[in-house]
Parts: sequence; structure tokens; C-alpha cells
Amino acid sequence: MSDLARPLFGSLIGVVFGVVFFVANAGPFGTPGAIVVRVVGLAIGVALLVRIIQLRRRVTVAPDALGFGRGYWLVVLGEVVLLFGGVLVINRVLHHPEASVAWVAVVVGVHFVVLARVWREALFTVLGVVMTVLGVLGIVLAVTTHSAVAVAVVAGLGSGLALFAAAARPLLAR
Repeated sequence: MSDLARPLFGSLIGVVFGVVFFVANAGPFGTPGAIVVRVVGLAIGVALLVRIIQLRRRVTVAPDALGFGRGYWLVVLGEVVLLFGGVLVINRVLHHPEASVAWVAVVVGVHFVVLARVWREALFTVLGVVMTVLGVLGIVLAVTTHSAVAVAVVAGLGSGLALFAAAARPLLAR
């Protein structure tokens, strides 16, 4: 396997979900603000995607060599259960829908910390800790301020920026 294969694939995933965090969390900013947030997220995503495509030309690898073994799928299964179960409790039991994105950031952050151990990728530990902290801060903001905008900025856009930064690191190092 090329030493670029996993970093490029990881960067691609980071870019996609960075864009998702920007697009999904733009709503609380109102129409003009939401458009700006979405355009900024898409612009960052496209710029990083162009770099991935440039570097991809140097990589040849079989898809099964990327490390999607049993450990990876167990981490993803746990993530899916925690995501949907937690959002259900937050919305229907605790009645704090503004905290949902913060919960997503916490779960995705923890997912990266665990995945860092499975794949032995230190960058994922840093990303996971950052996203988890942003998510916890978002939950605190949701419970104390009930401000969807504050939560969207901290847990949503903050997580999107963290994903973009983690995706950019291996792309800019080459």
C-alpha cells in the first residue's frame, strides 16, 4: 500500500464531513448568513478536494488495503448506535434539540479517539479530542443558553473546521 493511500482517504472523509458540518449547521444563521456559511464550507471543501485529486495520481492501492477490518466496523457500529440513540433522547426526552449537533460532535470525536487506536494514527487522537471538547462545550451552551446559533458555531462549525484542518494536514505536508 502506498504511504499516501490512508492519509488521502482519511482526508477525503474529513473533507466530506467538514462540508456536512458546515452545510447542516448553517440554518440558525438565517438566510443571508446561512448562504455565507455554506459557501465558505463548500469553498474550503473544494480547495482540499482539488489537492486530494492532485495527490491521488501518485497512489495505487487495493481498496481492501485501507484498514476497514473488524475493528473499524465495530467502532462505526458503536458510533451509529450512540448517534441515533443520543439524538433521540436529546430531542424526545430532554427536549433540547439545539444540543443534537453537539452530541454528534461528541460521538464523532470519541469515534476518532478510538479509531486512532485501531489504526495507530495519532492525528485522529488530536482531532477526536478537539471535536469531543467542542461537542461538550456545545452541550453546555445548549443547556445554559438554549442558543442554536451558539451551539452551531461552537459544535457545528468548530467541528467542521477541525475536520478541515485534520484533512489539510497530510495534504499540505506533501
